[in-house]
Amino acid sequence: MKNRIHGPAHLETGVTLLELLITIAIIFILAAIAMPITKITGKRTKEIELRQNLRIIRTAIDQYNQDWNRNGAQLIGVECVKNKLTCLDEGINSADGHPKTLETLLKVELSGLEATAKNLKTKRYLRRIPIDPMTNSQDWGLRCYTDDIDSNSWCGDDVYDVYTKSEGVATDGTKYSDW
Repeated sequence: MKNRIHGPAHLETGVTLLELLITIAIIFILAAIAMPITKITGKRTKEIELRQNLRIIRTAIDQYNQDWNRNGAQLIGVECVKNKLTCLDEGINSADGHPKTLETLLKVELSGLEATAKNLKTKRYLRRIPIDPMTNSQDWGLRCYTDDIDSNSWCGDDVYDVYTKSEGVATDGTKYSDW
């Protein structure tokens, strides 16, 4: 019987050092590309959350002002006309119908006859004050109706606008506090 050889007498399996180094280099290149992308994605997520929270608070302030709007003693807003005592309460409302604090948006005590007849005692514009994702707190910067649009100090009379107290810069190059 003849001795048949089906392949090399010595078959080596495995990878060479060069193949291993090339594979590791490719993995490092892909990781170097992926790291900045994940960092930017996290930053953009926080930016989207900041825009949403600013929109929620500003919408609540606008709705409050629409309901409780007044010009001194002249009652203009729908809730203001229905709840004269609450509307004229200087501890809750400013002379132009803006809330005195953000906490006012959480619960407004109603005093009108219609509210009593319907067993309504409070009106809420926010369930809770949203968290600022940039500072990780509920401490928002506030502006009054009489403040400049880019003011960083609050007069303390009313809440006309909110902004983040973060000094960070967005991915588009603007400051978060300017949003």
